[in-house]
Amino acid sequence: MATLQISSSLFRSFFLMLCLFVIPSLSSDSDPLQDFCVGDLKASPSINGFPCKSAVSASDFFYSGLGGPLDTSNPNGVTVAPANVLTFPGLNTLGISMNNVELAPGGVNPPHLHPRATEVGTIIEGSVFVGFLTTNNTLFSKVLNAGEVFVIPRGLVHFQWNVGQVKARMITAFNSQLPGAVVLPSTLFGSNPEIPNAVLTRAFRTDVTTVQNLKSKFAG
Repeated sequence: MATLQISSSLFRSFFLMLCLFVIPSLSSDSDPLQDFCVGDLKASPSINGFPCKSAVSASDFFYSGLGGPLDTSNPNGVTVAPANVLTFPGLNTLGISMNNVELAPGGVNPPHLHPRATEVGTIIEGSVFVGFLTTNNTLFSKVLNAGEVFVIPRGLVHFQWNVGQVKARMITAFNSQLPGAVVLPSTLFGSNPEIPNAVLTRAFRTDVTTVQNLKSKFAG
């Protein structure tokens, strides 16, 4: 019985140590060690953001860049207005950011992923088909209307498509000050330097003419 009690005690101690050291590491950005650290964007970023500005004012903690309407007259019919550390330095080291996303009727936010953050969003207006893909190629999707919420697990490919007759708008939030975005079409066919045609023709089981045509659409 004494051995069992000692073993149980050791297990609880180990579990608490595991919680203290492992669980914090699951967050996207490291926890800050000060009240705030408004980013100095003139300096180079370090592991967890930019160095702190020496002079801080109230304006550093407020941002008006998420307003609209946005111009969605582009090939995808979507425009994103970000509030991340690059546009809103007050977010530096705080591990959060937001986007205003607007889609024209029929507009698509093309398949993409955020390597550094989980995404949660709410539809402000319109009807949006939201979907994400798991690592075993399962698609989870639903048409959402104003007031409904979605979540995209970190690093998974996802997209949004305006299936309504009017402009749609979403506000999205991330657990990273700079979640990053890998937009698959432009990444694969608009990279610099280019991905060799032989790789893309084999990967997509197509021909060089088709690959070159796709590259021409994303060049520059």
